[in-house]
Amino acid sequence: MGVVMAKKSTRTKRAPARGTSKAPARPAAKKVSPVPPGYHTVTPYLTVNDATSALAFYKRAFGAREMMRMPAPNGKIGHAEIRIGDSHVMLCDEFPGTGAKSPTTLGGTTGSLMLYLPNVDAAFTRAVEAGCTSLMPPTDMFWGDRFGKLQDPYGNQWGILTHKEDVPPRQMAERAKAAMAQMAQGQGNA
Repeated sequence: MGVVMAKKSTRTKRAPARGTSKAPARPAAKKVSPVPPGYHTVTPYLTVNDATSALAFYKRAFGAREMMRMPAPNGKIGHAEIRIGDSHVMLCDEFPGTGAKSPTTLGGTTGSLMLYLPNVDAAFTRAVEAGCTSLMPPTDMFWGDRFGKLQDPYGNQWGILTHKEDVPPRQMAERAKAAMAQMAQGQGNA
């Protein structure tokens, strides 16, 4: 068996003709996810009337970790992000003229944040001790969660929950009907 030697090419590379040089190949673009790593499809964004204070408060009340802060030229917070559990919450200060107003300026809020935690009672107590107002103490609810409702000093409402049981749809409908009937009776006694 003989060894076959590859014949070395004697051709030399010629430079491309003028005006036809090829640009160096660019590396293939890395596919970017439409949702950044660590985020979920929906991320709440709060407008508050003192974002610096709110960031410190959310750390005390809910164990939030500050992920980023972008100060605005006027000393306010233009954008900040915190992480509570596995979720991000974005927030900023009010800025006149942008239409972004806090619940305290508006005199109320149209929504609330729902925060699932391992121990709703301990989390609720911690939040109240930090300065939240109790709107409804933790209660076992018909849908299978233990639920309490708070309002923070910035006017935002928080539902604090611990999931306790998976309730089948038929049983949940029966429980809901009974809960609504009980609420209706309570309104008649007011």
